[in-house]
Formats: sequence, C-alpha cells, structure tokens
Amino acid sequence: MSTNAAPLVELRDLQKSFGGIKAVDHVNIDLKAGEVVGVLGHNGAGKSVLMKMLSGALQRDGGDIYINGEKAVINNPRDARRYNIETIYQTLALADNLDASSNLFLGREMVSATGLLDDNAMEAETRKIMHRLNPNFRRFHTPVSGLSGGQRQSVAIARAVYFNAKILIMDEPTAALGPHETQMVADLIQELKRSGIGIFLIDHDVHQVKNLCDRANVMKNGQLVGTVEVDKVSSDDLLGMIIAGKNPPSAIPGPGALA
Repeated sequence: MSTNAAPLVELRDLQKSFGGIKAVDHVNIDLKAGEVVGVLGHNGAGKSVLMKMLSGALQRDGGDIYINGEKAVINNPRDARRYNIETIYQTLALADNLDASSNLFLGREMVSATGLLDDNAMEAETRKIMHRLNPNFRRFHTPVSGLSGGQRQSVAIARAVYFNAKILIMDEPTAALGPHETQMVADLIQELKRSGIGIFLIDHDVHQVKNLCDRANVMKNGQLVGTVEVDKVSSDDLLGMIIAGKNPPSAIPGPGALA
C-alpha cells in the first residue's frame, strides 16, 4: 500500500444524534485502497454508528462522504452497494440451512437460459472464489450451520468480494474465534489487502487491531480521540486512547483527545 495514495473513502465532519445525545460528533477519518483501518472504542463510543452511516444503515445528520474523491449519496444499503461498499456484520447474516454457494448467491441467483436456477454454475463460481480466499475450504455441500466460525467468515467475505466490493466494513471478525480460526481470518484479510480492497475494522480488542490494522482511529463519547499508525504505538498506547482519551506522541489528535 502506498502511503501517498489518494483516499478511497473520506468521511468528513460526520454527525449523528439520537435525541440530545451526540453519537457521532464531527468525525473525520479516511481509508486508502489496500489498507486496513481500525475503528476502536468502548461500547457507545460511536464507532458502529459511524460505520452504519457509511454502509447506509443510518442516515447522517451532517457531514459528507467521498468515494474516490467524489461526493457520494448514501441514504440506504442499496446506495452503498452502488459504491461497492459491503458490510460483514458480527452475525454474518448467513442462511444457516443453506450451503456456501446458496449463501454466496442468495438474492442474486444465477439462472440458466431456460430460467431455472443454475446450481452447477453457482457452485463452480463459489469454488473459484473460495480457492482464492481460502484454498483449504472443502465443505461446499455442508449447510453453513455446520461450518466453523472461520469457515463461516470465509463464506461471508467471499460473498462480498465476488460481487465486486472495493470497501469492506468488518464488525469484530475474530470475536469468539480460537487461535487457528483467528489466523484463518487474518490470512483472508491479508489476501483482501493484496487485492486492493480497503477495510474498516470495527473492534475493541487492541491486540487484534495491532495484528490486523495499518492505522487505527479511536473514538470516545462520539468524538475522534486520534489516529495512529499501529506499528508506531503499543497496545498500552491504544488502551490509553480508548480508556482515557490520551494520545501517544505519534498520534494525529482529534477533538475528543484529552486536553
């Protein structure tokens, strides 16, 4: 990833209130192609609300979103998909009773010339994308309820990538996974980076952020505390930002930083 590359995504002065509570208070962050940017903070810090405005799940009260330098109109998830934005929620939104290919093409099924579902074509395409992302995946005919956590993540990621996602929002992708499964997801993220996909990673686990992210944005009480390059800070530095709003010397401070 080139550090001088123009941003793939720019969130400028984003605002969202619920009643009298400012859930997101004039936040500015960006993301480059082939980069993983963490969005950290305690529950209620505003990180999920911020990302839901990018995904179209929530409409913003103020501010602008730019995609590839152009102002984007995102009022719902359908708008976001037009900008090649996909979200992989912690729940993964998979149909447990269906197999990998049925989940991959759910709602966007391939049909034959006669108008019937083309199961063979969908399975072939699923095998291609899974071979690229997770070559060890073999359980193509198993309902996803029978897959491991890492395998389920593989299916959810494959679905987003197959339909040309350029911007991925991932919500705690390693939550509740063991070490082997966590490494599987880490390998998937590295493959996505090599493909030039930009990833926003919502998390509160500073160790995973250190392992997976290039930069991290820390939020507290709806405001941006600061932005850091993760290889220039320690896990304790990140914890200090999350808990106390205290930036390390290398941080670019935001309005939520401890004075």
